[in-house]
Amino acid sequence: MRQPQKNRKLHQQAIEILQLSRNISNYLVHDLSELQNNGYDDPHIYFTGDIIRQSDSLTPEIIKAESQIDKHDRIKYALSVRTLTNRLYKNCERLEKSGSNGKDFLILLRRELRKFRRLQRSWMMSL
Repeated sequence: MRQPQKNRKLHQQAIEILQLSRNISNYLVHDLSELQNNGYDDPHIYFTGDIIRQSDSLTPEIIKAESQIDKHDRIKYALSVRTLTNRLYKNCERLEKSGSNGKDFLILLRRELRKFRRLQRSWMMSL
């Protein structure tokens, strides 16, 4: 079965977000991995792993939503995609507050997330 154009765009956007998240995380980890003056890790370093984990979960949740027969199950997984997207966006905002030079790249990721949200809205209506 061939996916409608909207769904392919949504899947492709989710993959692009994952790739961008991985690249940004790899860049930021080097800046944030140094210990602070008090001997503790920079608390922002944990958000780098969160953006990868959340963006990695987008595509499987989309597939789960599309493969469900029951409408309520489709909606449940679609809402899960929305929650992941919101958390990912929030973690980008948190990382922008870090002292890293790579925080400018997070603006790109947030822009891609806004595109994804637009696709996601129409996708959710088609479920």
